Amino acid sequence: MPQSTDTVTLCLCGDVMLGRGVDQILPHAGDPTLREVYANDARAYVDLAAAVNGPIPRPVGFSWPWGDALPTIDDVAPDVRVINLETSITSSGDFAPAKSLHYRMHPGNLRCLAIARPDACALANNHVMDFGAHGLADTLNALSGAGLQAVGAGRDAGEARRPAIVSLEEDRRVVILSYGVASSGIPSSWAATSGLPGINFIAELSGASAAEVAGQVGAMKRPGDVVVASLHWGSNWGYTVLPDQIRFAHQLIDSGVDVIHGHSSHHPRPIEVYRGKLILYGCGDLINDYEGISGYDKYRDDLRNLYLASIAPDTGKLVNLRIIPMQARKMRLHRASSTDIKWLQATLDDVCRQFGSRIGLEPEGVLVLHCKTAG
Repeated sequence: MPQSTDTVTLCLCGDVMLGRGVDQILPHAGDPTLREVYANDARAYVDLAAAVNGPIPRPVGFSWPWGDALPTIDDVAPDVRVINLETSITSSGDFAPAKSLHYRMHPGNLRCLAIARPDACALANNHVMDFGAHGLADTLNALSGAGLQAVGAGRDAGEARRPAIVSLEEDRRVVILSYGVASSGIPSSWAATSGLPGINFIAELSGASAAEVAGQVGAMKRPGDVVVASLHWGSNWGYTVLPDQIRFAHQLIDSGVDVIHGHSSHHPRPIEVYRGKLILYGCGDLINDYEGISGYDKYRDDLRNLYLASIAPDTGKLVNLRIIPMQARKMRLHRASSTDIKWLQATLDDVCRQFGSRIGLEPEGVLVLHCKTAG
């Protein structure tokens, strides 16, 4: 599907968690050891998923977890693909202390990530340092070696703050900044400093932290740039968007950010268009090993979204947003059924109303955003 030269189309994905159980079904499964209250072996998550939807072959091909998402994205042919990579890529056994969950993918399975061709991998989240500074170094080296741009973490604060830049035709650029907020469970000790590796960390959503982001955006944004702020923030469950998140998102838009790419919640959260610009408060997960975990069934976290946002580069305003629903079965993404799509459409339409947004359904099973300034 060719894109208009008058817009820049972004494919925005939520959390991509290729570690733990997902890593165990790939060709180069790493050490399955865990230090969790309920599981000490990552293969237990494969068994849980199999108990729900049937046996999962092992090993699977590198494209297996992406399933129908790969041809779907390729058919759309977006200009830029952005994911939140929420796992370390390491064989390290240096479990970060005071953490209940640890995610790592064996470096030999890196092709599972590379096959999706992300233009930017946001790393400022609460799992990228699950195996300490060594694990982070391994992750950065693996991504660099595969020609993939990391953003939001680094060997020092300068590298962690450095944006990922994707150059397009006509001297246009998409500039991606990645920030990890304490509210998502990131330890403050993970903050990168001038002499220590870590992530691009925001302790609280204050006016001061918004001003710091504004200064960074102002120093680097050029005419025609589309600036994306990728934020790992907030709790895992529920549709409530807290006032400080709304205020902070608005402050970033006011400072020159064009798209807010929010994540951390395990299911989609509301969508807002503020001053004509897109705010995704929570994209939900895209790939993980949660398929057999019960307790939050009402949120239908088996449903996963691909967000396709077309942006006018001269203004940074949203032209349209299309959402393609997928469903996880056997740790693989499939196009969601019409029944599930209708449930998701009704749910998102309800929770988005507070922001003046409505979610419609196109005949081909694609959700579309309707609001005063888009759709």
